[in-house]
Amino acid sequence: MSCIRFNTPAQRQAMRDAAPVMLTPEQARAQHPAPPVTESKINRLRLLAKDSNPRIRESVASSYHAPEELLVELAKDPDEGVRAWLARNETASCDILRSLADDESERVRGFLALNYFVPEDVMEKLAEDDSDTVRGLVEWKAQLAVS
Repeated sequence: MSCIRFNTPAQRQAMRDAAPVMLTPEQARAQHPAPPVTESKINRLRLLAKDSNPRIRESVASSYHAPEELLVELAKDPDEGVRAWLARNETASCDILRSLADDESERVRGFLALNYFVPEDVMEKLAEDDSDTVRGLVEWKAQLAVS
């Protein structure tokens, strides 16, 4: 007995007809709206930002709803993973992102170089970074902007 299956034209058409329709991001958001950001959610983020587990603090650093003062605190977090997630956060203010440009961690500076919301002066500074990796990421991102 063979394991190979040969579908008839009718079966192939039935599979095409049953294929899922891909939604655009806008259509998906319209069908599945995010819950509103309430004061209790902000209070929960404040609580989680003080958790002893750095993975929990990383989730706060990546949140688009974390208040500014919380992100300022997380920029000084002793865990490099927390600061790396903050460097990726597109809603972090320019001042917070600027403060991460001098971070001791190459990983943090590398993620900072990839964030499209980093101010021009920070990108210029990262282009002169001691790390080959960080400079390479800045160059790669610049090439993307030209394409």
